[in-house]
Amino acid sequence: MRRALSLILLLLLWEALAALGLLNPLYAPPPHQVLLTLLALFQEGEIWPHLRATFTAAMLGLGAGILLGGILGLLAAFSPLVSDVLEPVMLLLNAIPRVILAPLFVIWLGIGLASKVALSLVLVAVLIFFAVFGGVKQVDPRLVERVRTLGGNQYWLLKEVYLPSIAAWVLSSLKVAVGFAFTGAVVGEFVAASQGLGYLLSFAQTTYNAKLSLALITLIVAFVLLLFAFFNRLEASLLRWRPQASQGTPG
Repeated sequence: MRRALSLILLLLLWEALAALGLLNPLYAPPPHQVLLTLLALFQEGEIWPHLRATFTAAMLGLGAGILLGGILGLLAAFSPLVSDVLEPVMLLLNAIPRVILAPLFVIWLGIGLASKVALSLVLVAVLIFFAVFGGVKQVDPRLVERVRTLGGNQYWLLKEVYLPSIAAWVLSSLKVAVGFAFTGAVVGEFVAASQGLGYLLSFAQTTYNAKLSLALITLIVAFVLLLFAFFNRLEASLLRWRPQASQGTPG
């Protein structure tokens, strides 16, 4: 509640400064003008193809990144040989700003959907890889030994020990992964595209249209926050078995 109130007060202050002429509307248009610009995009129907393109790229990248990162994380966690090969690569990818790969993906895959999905996939896969890898490594070895002592095979270890641990880490990382997926899609479109919210942002930048830029940023943030809230509810629902104090991002 306090966060929402703080945001409202900030917007009111912004509006008041603009009304008093203390802000240049060319560079910092008041919130009501940004809202009118956003409403006009929907009323004219111009935004829908761009919204569909960005959403499709982000969701495909998110799904593929979760799948690829999860598989590679499991392989690295259970195979020292695979870990020796993959962990340095993932650490390197995690250390560099991965959005600089966007021009390369455009060169390799063209300006279409594939290059945007690829960038989102890389951003998400690295995050999920470390979530899965860390989730397996954090399992208490004594718990594993007890299950084995009671006759549990690898299947039961995976089902009853490893998967619950991995689920906690992955679900906590999904909220961040959503932001990464949209970052990859929008940055890829910003670099080179024929449609998408990133393409519109690039157009707004070249025409010095601050109202359009802020309207598009507001739209992207709204979508990310909605998906964030969805995954937050999903995490709370699936991890009800955990003590309340332990929920959140694993440390």
